[in-house]
Amino acid sequence: MSDFGKTPSATMPAGALDRRAFLGATAAFGAAMTLSPGGILMPKSALAADEPKRGGNLKLGMNGGATSDTLDPAGYSASVLFVVGRLWGDTLVESDPKTGAALPSLATSWEPSADASVWTLKLRDDVSFHDGTKMTVADVVATLKRHADANSKSGALGLLSSIKTIEEKAGDLVLTLSEGNADLPLLLTDYHLIIQPKGGVENLNAAIGTGPYVLKSFEAGVRTTFEKNAADWRSDRGFVDSVEIIVMNDTTARIAALSSGQVHFINTIDPKTVPLLERAPTVEIVRNAGKGFYAFLMHCDTAPFDNNDLRLALKYAIDRQAILDKVLGGYGTIGNDYPVNGNYALAPDDIEQRTYDPDKAAFHFKKSGHEGSVLLRTSSAAFPGAVDAGVLFQESAKKAGIDIEVRREPEDGYWTNVWNAQPFCATYWGGRPTQDSRYSTSYLSTAEWNDTRFKREDFDKLVLQARSELDDTKRKALYRTMALMVRDEGGLILPVFNDYVMAQSRSVKGYVNDIGNDMSNGYIGSRVWLDA
Repeated sequence: MSDFGKTPSATMPAGALDRRAFLGATAAFGAAMTLSPGGILMPKSALAADEPKRGGNLKLGMNGGATSDTLDPAGYSASVLFVVGRLWGDTLVESDPKTGAALPSLATSWEPSADASVWTLKLRDDVSFHDGTKMTVADVVATLKRHADANSKSGALGLLSSIKTIEEKAGDLVLTLSEGNADLPLLLTDYHLIIQPKGGVENLNAAIGTGPYVLKSFEAGVRTTFEKNAADWRSDRGFVDSVEIIVMNDTTARIAALSSGQVHFINTIDPKTVPLLERAPTVEIVRNAGKGFYAFLMHCDTAPFDNNDLRLALKYAIDRQAILDKVLGGYGTIGNDYPVNGNYALAPDDIEQRTYDPDKAAFHFKKSGHEGSVLLRTSSAAFPGAVDAGVLFQESAKKAGIDIEVRREPEDGYWTNVWNAQPFCATYWGGRPTQDSRYSTSYLSTAEWNDTRFKREDFDKLVLQARSELDDTKRKALYRTMALMVRDEGGLILPVFNDYVMAQSRSVKGYVNDIGNDMSNGYIGSRVWLDA
């Protein structure tokens, strides 16, 4: 993707609870977690030991912006908008940086029915939007309805597809689902689901929210500026006076800007440049593992990729270890052509690893009947080293008699003109909170971001079955079946799960490692402070 991006419990990782115990734990956690007027209670392990300092102007030099960017959170994709949304908006629920468990945000607590098909959420009643109007349950209802509308182009549409009704009852938010879903609170952490006045329908690009910063200017693909929200309802964030995001899609430009002190933080570092950056006395590398991955996608409904033998040929023709070593510099782990790794609860742990096999690739290529080359589109916008990865793929495929034509596309507009539009291209995806949200975002037939065009009725049924299954053993087995279907019949070639590699000035303090996604799960602008 495009995006970014990867079961609530009070005291332990979700995978440690059985499903029935989990229902009780998540309800108890939501009810018991009391917020002070200053803001959320964060786990001590997630906070830096240094006392935060306030003041200063934080500058972020970022890859992942385009002139086609919009301020409507429904259409957010790529890194810049991910961070932009976190600065001006809040979601109902957040996730624990260390465990991924659900934490209160604009919702103070939640309680499921016995079968987890009806959820009642209590909301804060002391929060105002940037325009001074008070946030109400009606605003939340309107926001969720906009994203859940069947005609919506929201990136969260697939996540909300099981919600039948969104209502206000006795001052609470009540969500009724078509089937039980114990993961519901974590779905509400999705970065598209920023709560807006009246759902944002009066002005989709107003960027009026309840977040720690107020939008001052927005020039798509160039620069975005924010000033501190003086009326922020939380005191544990927003330490700097202003945040400026400067779009720097060129890797060399980002590194030069950080090294010269023009910016304080840069994202998507090419691992090949890490040794150079490490020699700079004013710079430090920021690295953490997560759920994101670098990949190549094929449209299963578009010739010649509608032939599964051709898809299998290309999956066997890629040298995953070479890409991990030469493109990522070892900063990651090997992938297996399904979008889940061990950082997800109930992840499959016994599926045979697919390896580079030119003979099997040649066999399936011949069986496919395809003649001639296949066109792979790539760009440095897709992920650090994506062009090099395409060339490595081309070289390894040659040994199987497969000719891959690698076409380098412009960085600007890649996420609108190539990804989810062209049938064979490079991409990346950030993590999601759960396996259900991972598959619902991009593998359900109805998902707006089904970027491999993998549309299978039997797979859709498995997603729904797993979502409502309360027995962990049975649910894990369902997820294993789903992973095998995607691996063996889908259009995803997933060579590596990437570590997130970033860099910052040594004057930046308080960075929080967050397994949810890179850049501290998008909260980089509001979690750090300047010590200079």
